[in-house]
Amino acid sequence: MADAGFAAAGQIKLVLFDMDNVLCRYDRGVRAAHLARLAGSTTDHVYEAIWGSGFEFLGDDGSLDACDYLRGFGERLNYPLSVGEWLEARRHSMTPDTAVLDIVGEISRSVDVAVLTNNTTLVADHIDVLFPQLRPLFGDRIFASAQFKVGKPDPDCFRACLSQLQVPPSAVLFVDDLPANVAGAREAGLFAHHHTTAEALRQALRQQGIV
Repeated sequence: MADAGFAAAGQIKLVLFDMDNVLCRYDRGVRAAHLARLAGSTTDHVYEAIWGSGFEFLGDDGSLDACDYLRGFGERLNYPLSVGEWLEARRHSMTPDTAVLDIVGEISRSVDVAVLTNNTTLVADHIDVLFPQLRPLFGDRIFASAQFKVGKPDPDCFRACLSQLQVPPSAVLFVDDLPANVAGAREAGLFAHHHTTAEALRQALRQQGIV
């Protein structure tokens, strides 16, 4: 998917990044397998119980708070999953993309950067355990969709996040690996880039006059 237009020189004040499969490589199969070992189950059963059933979306859009989400997660696995175990499984499924993180470090000298990920608040609250490389780059500008009670690609998710950041949509470039989320960002008035590789991201940032 091509980027939709180019900002005027100096127009972009903030680059807003998705997390999974942008800032890190996220392997849901690895996570499901880790959880299956804990619960004495199978990877296929875990995958269907959490993702195939749509349960995970209830955490992403804030329909379930962190406590109810974790309890429901364990009930679907028939295993009393602790916060620590949930975090460990999540952490094992994430591999930082150092090339993209290096780009974030470069551009943060000239524009603000932030993260908006479709996830439960458990992710934002424990990001230093899950992904310690983010805090030095993004500070406290790390947001999970559940905080806003709406998930991407709904344009209201982007509007709520930018309201918190006090930045107008026309001054933001959003980066996400999912075309639907890119489309949602554009509908909300943001510039947006469909992420594929670090090199393509660098080129898009260069075209926007950021690097």
